[in-house]
Amino acid sequence: MNKLRIGVLASGRGSNLQSILDRCQEGTVAAEVVVVISDKPAAYALERARQAGITAFGLEIRSFPGKREYEQAVVKLLQDAGVELVCLAGYMRLVGESLLRAFPNRIMNIHPALLPSFTGLHGQRDALQYGVKISGCTVHFVDEGMDTGPIILQAAVPVLDDDTEESLSARILNQEHRIYPEAVKLFAEGRLQVVGRKVYIKK
Repeated sequence: MNKLRIGVLASGRGSNLQSILDRCQEGTVAAEVVVVISDKPAAYALERARQAGITAFGLEIRSFPGKREYEQAVVKLLQDAGVELVCLAGYMRLVGESLLRAFPNRIMNIHPALLPSFTGLHGQRDALQYGVKISGCTVHFVDEGMDTGPIILQAAVPVLDDDTEESLSARILNQEHRIYPEAVKLFAEGRLQVVGRKVYIKK
């Protein structure tokens, strides 16, 4: 069976990238990461890729005339590598039209909150400040909005009375590392069907 070819976009340390790599290498996910691209050339995610023998590129957006040209370069690298699914792993940029058109319903993201609550960069902090009793994480397909695409999987994480942003983030991250590779697995098995806002998981 052919393995699903994944391209990963990351901006930071790449712990979710590592969770996907580990499951692919175990053979529990029928996929392989073939290229990793970061908008920050010093991102540790690129080092993780290189250590795993994966092609890695650091592209600074300021090296391009604008966001559209930057994204077109990203799309070319992904297409040149034969990527079938794009995974955002701590990628801190809103995905634009060039990427969305090139990979419709083929871009996934993980967000550290139970969407549609607490979108944006500080999901854990915002959940704590709001006083929710349950937080968690969400894997979703990416659309033109910020954390607004169709939801694939979610995991709930209780918020403790003495939680800090750091302690809550750490427990949510454990669940991120569990459900993100699971969502990739479902995609690789052809079991995800998007109908409007809903994602159906086929048996």
